[in-house]
Order: sequence, then structure tokens, then C-alpha cells
Amino acid sequence: MTYTPTARSIPLARRHVAQLTTAWGHPTLAGDAALLATELCTNALLHGSLRDRLIRVETSLTPTALRIAVTDPTGERLPGPHPPPHPDAQSGRGLLIVRMLAGRWAVERLTVGKTVWAELDVPGA
Repeated sequence: MTYTPTARSIPLARRHVAQLTTAWGHPTLAGDAALLATELCTNALLHGSLRDRLIRVETSLTPTALRIAVTDPTGERLPGPHPPPHPDAQSGRGLLIVRMLAGRWAVERLTVGKTVWAELDVPGA
């Protein structure tokens, strides 16, 4: 699915990922998948969006993992380790959440832009 780089796209992507996860037979992963989609889309919106360029969210399932991948048009600013935010800070915890929930996550540079993906392990795999 592709989304416009606006805040209203985040709940749409979150809902779509949760619905797919449930439809694919993994309702216990739907909440975590939705949260990962939210964090990855928010980061793409805040740090990787360009006006009139869409953000792509791809959700895929293998026998062992559910993957949420978000592609944005800017590859200059890559996510990476940062010092933990101050306890009173209102932001800065997105990648910490991704690291805690995901079995794996990474960033892939593209010719134009980047993809940040995270995987949840499928129960019983």
C-alpha cells in the first residue's frame, strides 16, 4: 500500500497491517504488527518524507516471520543508534520500541530512498 506523507496516513497503515495479520491467521501478532507499522511510518513521515512523494508500506508473511517494511524517498538520513531520550521527552522512542518488539530489523539503502523493515517471529515456527 502507498500513503501520502501526512499524519492521517499512519492510522490507515496501522489498521491495514493489523487486518492483514489477522486475516493471515496470526491475530496474536496483530497488536505488535500495528505498533511496528505505526513507529516505522511515523519515522518515515518525520524523517524521510518529501512533499508529493508517497510512503510505501509492505507487509509479508513467511513460515517463520511477519515483515513490515516502510519505504520513504530520502536515503540521506538513516535511522541508527541514538542516546536514550530524557524520561520527560515526548518523542525519540520509536526505534527503541521497534528493537524491543521485533525479532530483527534493518535499514536498506535504495537508489532513491530507503526501506526500514522489522520482523516479528511467527509463533510455533
